[in-house]
Amino acid sequence: MYRTERLVMREWHESDVEPFAQMCGDEQVMRYFPSVMSREECEVFVEREMRRGSEGFCRWVVEVDGSFAGFTGLAQATYVGTFTPCVEVGWRLAPWAWGKGYASEAAKESLRIGFEEHQISEIFSFTTRTNAPSEAVMKRVGMNRREELDFDHPNTPGWWGQSHIVYSIDQETWAEYGG
Repeated sequence: MYRTERLVMREWHESDVEPFAQMCGDEQVMRYFPSVMSREECEVFVEREMRRGSEGFCRWVVEVDGSFAGFTGLAQATYVGTFTPCVEVGWRLAPWAWGKGYASEAAKESLRIGFEEHQISEIFSFTTRTNAPSEAVMKRVGMNRREELDFDHPNTPGWWGQSHIVYSIDQETWAEYGG
C-alpha cells in the first residue's frame, strides 16, 4: 500500500469488482475507449491486477477518504509497437474524482515507485489523440511528448480512437524534475 497527501493506492480485492464495474460501465468514463466494459471483463481485469500486484507492481486501486475512486499504476505493455515492450503508467477515475488533481497525484506516485523502487529506466504513457484530460496529466507529471512514437493501437482495429499519442519520462529527467 502507498499513501500520498490525499490518496491511498493499494492492491485489489474481490470487493473492488463492483465499484470498478460501475465505473467502467459508465459511457462518460469510457468515452476514450472502444466500449464500456462488461462485468465479466471487469472481473478478469481485477483478477489480473491481483496477480500482478503479487509480482511487484500493478495498477493500484485509488481510494479517496476510504472510497473507491479508480486506479492508477504501472503495467507491462507487451503488444507489438515501436516502443514496446515497455512499462506504462495509466489511470482511470470515477467522475466524482475528476478535476481534483487525483490522477496527477497518483500518477506521480506511480512514477516514483517505478523509478525509485523498481529502477525502471523509462516509463511511457499513451492515449487516443482526443483524450485531452489524460494528455494534461502526462504533462503535469513531467512526461515529454514523443511524436515519433505515435501509433495505431493494434488491439483496436477499425476504432475511431485507434490512433494514439505517446509520452515518456526517463529516470534522469525524473530525478532532476519529478522526484
